[in-house]
Amino acid sequence: MRTHYCGTLNTDQLDQTVSLCGWAHRRRDHGGVIFIDLRDREGLAQVVCNPDQPDMFKVAESVRNEYVLRITGVVRRRPEGSANSNLVSGEIEILCQEIEVLNASVTPPFQLDDENLSENVRLTHRVIDLRRPHMQKNLMLRYKVTRAFRRFLDNRGFIDIETPMLTKSTPEGARDYLVPSRVHPGEFFALPQSPQLFKQMLMISGFDRYYQITKCFRDEDLRADRQPEFTQVDIETSFLSEEQIMALTEELIRTVFKEAMDVDLPDPFPRMTYKEAMARFGSDKPDLRVTLELTEVTDAMKDVAFKVFSSVANSADGRIAALRIPGGAAFTRGEIDDYTKFVNIYGAKGLAYIKVNDKSQLNETGLQSPIVKNLSEAALKVVIERTGAQDGDIIFFGADKEKVVNDALGALRSKIGHEKGHTNGSAWEPLWVVDFPMFEYDDEAKRWTACHHPFTSPKDEHVQYLESDPGRCLAKAYDLALNGWELGGGSVRIHKEEVQSKVFRALNIDAEEAGLKFGFLLDALQYGAPPHGGLAFGLDRIVTMMTGAESIRDVIAFPKTQRAQCLLTQAPSAVDERQLRDLHIRLRQTVQAEIS
Repeated sequence: MRTHYCGTLNTDQLDQTVSLCGWAHRRRDHGGVIFIDLRDREGLAQVVCNPDQPDMFKVAESVRNEYVLRITGVVRRRPEGSANSNLVSGEIEILCQEIEVLNASVTPPFQLDDENLSENVRLTHRVIDLRRPHMQKNLMLRYKVTRAFRRFLDNRGFIDIETPMLTKSTPEGARDYLVPSRVHPGEFFALPQSPQLFKQMLMISGFDRYYQITKCFRDEDLRADRQPEFTQVDIETSFLSEEQIMALTEELIRTVFKEAMDVDLPDPFPRMTYKEAMARFGSDKPDLRVTLELTEVTDAMKDVAFKVFSSVANSADGRIAALRIPGGAAFTRGEIDDYTKFVNIYGAKGLAYIKVNDKSQLNETGLQSPIVKNLSEAALKVVIERTGAQDGDIIFFGADKEKVVNDALGALRSKIGHEKGHTNGSAWEPLWVVDFPMFEYDDEAKRWTACHHPFTSPKDEHVQYLESDPGRCLAKAYDLALNGWELGGGSVRIHKEEVQSKVFRALNIDAEEAGLKFGFLLDALQYGAPPHGGLAFGLDRIVTMMTGAESIRDVIAFPKTQRAQCLLTQAPSAVDERQLRDLHIRLRQTVQAEIS
């Protein structure tokens, strides 16, 4: 039906007769001559309909927005001065000879060039929303990204293998999506949170190099940019060290950015330990475009009169960090109040500050702040020297449990950095973060939990501490951050049954529970499991970054809302009693009432 895509036509086709199929993006009647902008997935082409062909022109007069058309005509150069440099086809137009309406359209719920649409309207009418040029561009880029991933991995000997969507519930991470079994009453499958254990099984099975671009599911608490189902590029390989896996996947990301966007990322990517990243940036995925850094001052505050600081400084898990903002003394009281409200989101109880008017006077004359009178000159001297503060700067302080300080000041650092222009001007700043802790202590549960997942291998020299001192163990784990986002993370896995059992014991998982949940893994590890490891990249997140989209939902064809609903299909929805009966499920009346 067609010879070319609209958006690919250019002067190479001058004087050729072409056939095009697409949608009427807009129709313009210019005093007897009708112009139709015909749109397909590749872009627009301008079609000119003259009245000297009455039958064709009559059809053109009937065309309205979003009609599906087939047009045949001759490519000619646009009149001088009317070229559109924003379009590939901007130097040419098609002189229409035949036009056929393949399907009419009712009036769309919104204009495709309307920039002020609510997300609910867009997601309810997602089919129309996806016709919009920027959405078409986003999904085409997503395709280019997945193609680049596949090409690279295929060329490096990786095999694409599918793993099950219906699997066993192992509630160690986020909440599972459960699927009731009809043939096994009262029993449930779970949708996979990741293919982690299956890809390890594939390594034990001898497939050596595996990848899969796959859906994963997590029934997490609702957040602004989370999806209950998401896509990851899952990779696993045998007989490579931690360094070799990082080198390979780093080359993969450089290749994907080059092929999909013609962007040259640094070679090599810088590396930083988890400990250093948290100390300097308060984050294990710092945005290195921001030039601001946190400064440790806990030790200097142990004896100050300001109890908010001294009590934290003398606690086992407390941290006091300073964040210097060059030129920040000009911040208004309203701006400081807004930043205080911002850090409240992350659990901070307040945001102490010092405005540096004259750093040579370490008192209330040179330093403007309600807290200066309660800080010793020695403490103030440490703050000024360590932060490198100059006259006209402001220094913010976080004083609380280490996690609260890191979360609050880490987020504030990024916010102020971008708002006030404290950036290095670089477009892309990748970073490997390595040497993660194996475990973190859960104060509520009074037990150790895995920082990544319980199948991550400890550093060889730390295996001895797994049961005696878990907090001392570092993992063979690595995360790749880019511009403050985590692109992906992975680790070398445990390939020996005795080490895996020690990790389970460190996590307070006894032999009976371990056998019940992970018996198939422990059994498989006893049959000659090779050293192996891997990584998973978040595809949705990568494409969101590449497009500069405001939301991850703008790079997914049919996403869920923030409330985990599909407005297009109205899912989730109630099912009839017969379906529930077949699944051996009865709804509690209280649940039904809550839903209604």
